[in-house]
Amino acid sequence: MSAVKQIICIKWGTKFGPHYVNRLRGMISRNITPPFRLICFTDDGAGLHPDVVVRPLPRFDYEPPKNTLGKWPKSRLWGDLGDITGTVLFLDLDVIVTGNLDDFFTYADPGDTVLATNPQSVKPFEKLGQTSVYRMQVGKLAPLQDIFRADPQGVADEYRFEQRFVTRRAPGGVKFWPKGWVVHFRAHCVPPVPMRYWQTPRIPKGAKIVIFAGSLNPPDAIAGRWSEDDPVRSPAEHLRAAFDGSRRESLPRHLRHYIRPTPWVEELWRD
Repeated sequence: MSAVKQIICIKWGTKFGPHYVNRLRGMISRNITPPFRLICFTDDGAGLHPDVVVRPLPRFDYEPPKNTLGKWPKSRLWGDLGDITGTVLFLDLDVIVTGNLDDFFTYADPGDTVLATNPQSVKPFEKLGQTSVYRMQVGKLAPLQDIFRADPQGVADEYRFEQRFVTRRAPGGVKFWPKGWVVHFRAHCVPPVPMRYWQTPRIPKGAKIVIFAGSLNPPDAIAGRWSEDDPVRSPAEHLRAAFDGSRRESLPRHLRHYIRPTPWVEELWRD
């Protein structure tokens, strides 16, 4: 494995601004033993920190799946990455780094494809990978691009999520990070109902990275809301909304969809 730890990320469109990349760089720099470099594959490098290595989005000509779950544009990174070669660790832009990252570069064999474990699979007994944090050898997943390019909508319909496709079809199979290294904010940090109404989300002991999936992102955790479309309410206000006709979803979902503001996310999520 290269002496320089290589971390890659991808930014396309307007959902995540440059501050997401810059804050990711800041968190990495405070939690890794140098040398390292962060490479951002993007369609717009404006505003990125000068230490971020900027590369254009790899070309991958296909008709994107429509009305399909999963972050299929990540498939651009499965093949040739130009001058970026060797082993790379991929991080989603909206993760929070809570511990040292060095072990992500020494765990298992450098050529292994290593994924986080998804705690929210709806299929019984399925060990589903999570591609918010995964390591790969550049080019090893290129055969998946060929399969996907041939029938993007068919692949998306069969697997629903790109991480299920990688989990099941990665050449040579996949391995998983040790339990507890990568945790899911909603599943592992937010207290269960009803404690979440008076207890602040916490960082589980030993966690190195907290991932955010779905519509709840770091700014929402900081504010104390389930998504950017939800108002910030006190516990009493949220409970009143459950019965005064202002809730937008079923009663059980409304009662579950509450978190208190999370100061440690604001403390860690900075340049």
